Order: sequence, then C-alpha cells, then structure tokens
Amino acid sequence: MIIDCHGHFTTVPQSFKNWRAEQVAHADDLVNAPNPDDAQLSDDQLREAIEGGQLRLQRERGGDLTLFSPIASLMSHHLGNERTSLEWARVSNDTVKRVTELFPRNFAPVCQLPQSPHAPPANSVPELRRCVEQLGFVGCNINPDPSGGYWTGKPFTDRDWYPLFEALCDLDVPGMVHVAASCNPNFHSTGAHYLNADTSVFMQILQSDLFKDFPTLRLIIPHGGGAVPYHWGRYRGMSLEMMQRPLEGLLNNIFFDTCVYHLPGVELLTKVVPVDNVLFGSEMIGAVKGKDPDTGEYFDDTKRYVDALPLGDGDKHKIFEANARRVFPRLDALLTSQGR
Repeated sequence: MIIDCHGHFTTVPQSFKNWRAEQVAHADDLVNAPNPDDAQLSDDQLREAIEGGQLRLQRERGGDLTLFSPIASLMSHHLGNERTSLEWARVSNDTVKRVTELFPRNFAPVCQLPQSPHAPPANSVPELRRCVEQLGFVGCNINPDPSGGYWTGKPFTDRDWYPLFEALCDLDVPGMVHVAASCNPNFHSTGAHYLNADTSVFMQILQSDLFKDFPTLRLIIPHGGGAVPYHWGRYRGMSLEMMQRPLEGLLNNIFFDTCVYHLPGVELLTKVVPVDNVLFGSEMIGAVKGKDPDTGEYFDDTKRYVDALPLGDGDKHKIFEANARRVFPRLDALLTSQGR
C-alpha cells in the first residue's frame, strides 16, 4: 500500500474561500458575520473538487491513501481572532471529514487546530479531542507560529505548549509541524516560511528536554525536514556541545516526509536519516504544481523518487506504508477495520 502522509484540500471550491474572506472581514462584527452553515459544500461540489484533483493524481501516480487535512495556507491563524479561528477550524475540519466519508478508501482525516496569536495552545485541545474522539481523525497539524511569519509567540518547546502535547499523547495521535501562510513580506510562504519553521522547530527541540517530558510524543517535520537532514553534522555537533547527548536520540520521536521535489534531495534524506524515520509524502496539489522541464514529470510526483532509490523492497515498504501505520496508530486501526 502507498500511504501519502501529507495532503491538503488545496482544491477546495472558491465559495469556501469566499466564506472565509467574509468571515475575516466581519471578525469583530457579529451582526454581519456569515453563518457557518453558509460554508457548507454539497456532496457534488466535494466530489468535483476531489475527483478532478487529488483523487485523479493519486490514481495516476499509483497511490492508495492520503492523509488529508485542510489547506495549510488557509489555516491563516494570524487573521481574525480566537473566535473566528475556532469557527474556521470546525468548518474546515468538518469539510475534510465529509471528503473522507465520500472516499473512505482514499483519504483519512487530519485536523487543523483553532490557534490564534497569543492564545494559549491549551485552547486548541477541545477541538483536537472533538476531531479525534468523535470524528475519527488520525492526526493533526500544529502551527508553531500562529502570527504568520513574525514569530511573536513562545518557542514550540515552552511549557505553554505542554497541555497540547499532553493531549496528543493521551489520544495517541501525532502532530505534523506545519505553519500557514506568511504575512511577513520577508518570507515567502512555501519557499521560505515553511522551511524556516521546519528547521527552527527542530532546533528548538534540540535545545530542550521535550521528549524527556513526553517520551511518547510523535512529531512529523515535513518538507524533508527543512534544512535539518542537509546540515546533519551541524546539528549533531550542537546537540553534543549544548545538550551533551547524541542527536540520534531525538529520532525516537521525530519523523520526516519526502516532500523534497527532486531525486538527489530524497537520496540525501534517506542517506542521512534512518529509513525508519522517513514517511512518504507528496503535498500534492501544493507548493510546486508544475513539471520539471528536464524530465517532463511533475515535481510533486514524489513516488517516482522513492521508487528510484537504491533501497531494498523492505525499506521502501517502510517508507510507503509501515512507518505511517506505526506513527499513526489510529490510521493503522482504521485500515485494519477496512481489511487492509
């Protein structure tokens, strides 16, 4: 089975985006704020958005299942206020859940959290629990910078985050570290902010005792881990100098995906990071939608890169399926219930 651990509903209909824009415009005007019921999409709208996009490419590229979450850039936690973030998270998560009900063998749900700048992360726990315990979600995306590129909050390892980590451990679901759109003009959202966040959070974890406090916490750092695998020696040295511990000790809790859009990058990732810590991911249709003029193939058809790696079938099975089922135990239970 080919499990893609990193998918977003990027083909959501324009009417859904329009509702969000109206909601943000009336964030402090409850009288004229749009009704969440007006954000509802019909089954036909959802089918059209999925069948012409992610589902078509999933089938064409040989995938079986995608872990599906709301479109990352539209999480936009820096917009509106804490009330609108909660409302938007619920609307978005409910929409993703409906997609997985329409296509239960192709998609499994991952939720966004109702984060907001300076709001305690603990305030996101009720929505996380609703999604996991009531709706059957198998994981969540966590934005380490709800300010949208200005990093006004506390580090990801600060104790303010601990109630959220406690809930993740209690629910036995992993979190993917994933920022949203950048409103800071210094940082392009997908070309800089995403990769900066991946790298920054890893460094914050390296400087902390997070996994001593939460030995069962599992975090996925997407986009190939930002700069981390490609400067592994730098981080190994810092870990020994600053924390007097081997960097490899973090690998019991941290995992990386294959959203690196060329073969040499994926080759380096799997040479540096143990195969047990690599999950197949494509983020299609996402940051890089076009074709490589040198090959004529889509950049985000990342299965081709894994297929081309000089690895044995057993290692490729781990990347494509086994690691995802281990890191997402609720996904494994879901697939088992489907006879897969």
